[in-house]
Amino acid sequence: MIDITDTDRIRTIQLKRPEAKNAMNEAMWDGAAQAFLDAAEDPDVAVVVFTGSDDSFSAGQDVIEMAQSAMGDLERGEHGFPGMYTAVAEFPKPLICAVNGIGLGFGVTILGFADLVFMSTNARLKCPFTSLGVAPEFASSFTFPQLLGRQNASWVLMSSEWIDAAAAKEMGLAWKLCEPDELMDSTMAHARVLASKPINSLIESKRVIMEPVRQHLRNARAQEDAAFGVLLGGPANIEAMAAFAEKRDPNFSQIPGA
Repeated sequence: MIDITDTDRIRTIQLKRPEAKNAMNEAMWDGAAQAFLDAAEDPDVAVVVFTGSDDSFSAGQDVIEMAQSAMGDLERGEHGFPGMYTAVAEFPKPLICAVNGIGLGFGVTILGFADLVFMSTNARLKCPFTSLGVAPEFASSFTFPQLLGRQNASWVLMSSEWIDAAAAKEMGLAWKLCEPDELMDSTMAHARVLASKPINSLIESKRVIMEPVRQHLRNARAQEDAAFGVLLGGPANIEAMAAFAEKRDPNFSQIPGA
């Protein structure tokens, strides 16, 4: 489910669970987190490119496993979502995301940690947190206002609406848009420019860029975890999970406070 390839000091980490639109289950969280940890330690890796496969970047958290987690029935992996967050947030080398198709939830919020984002013109993004009765994650409550401005971030994180590639570029969530058949060529060309530089210089450059915001990221994650603790398994989240299973739109109107 995770493919890893190396070329020209660039490690490509590719999600390959096409039958589920590259949704992240525990095995995927574990595999992707370990791939980032290994790349961080490998002295021959200068840059990581993170991408999806087929028509999907990542559909985010596997909703079936979210329901299992809400019921306390999920068997946790070695790293899981928290380990993936830590591996990405503390990744010391340049991270380039190549968004090849749809991105949901984590498939959008990881972009807040990318040093460069290349996006296919046919990509579409959605943060479906409110439609699932939960709250933002992956420190997006901090990274998105910083990247997009507060109003754009509020819309993306609270509306559960799709945004297209052009809107993502205009908001500042993508650096460059590419035609689908040019996405990886353009991404790798820029990755090779970075990978040709001294790795220790890349690491120190990223460190001085990121260090001023690390406490803000920690605070955001703590607040998000608290919000999830309140909401996950609550009436609105249960209704959202039931609606998903029954292939209908959720109805929150009869839930007090929802």
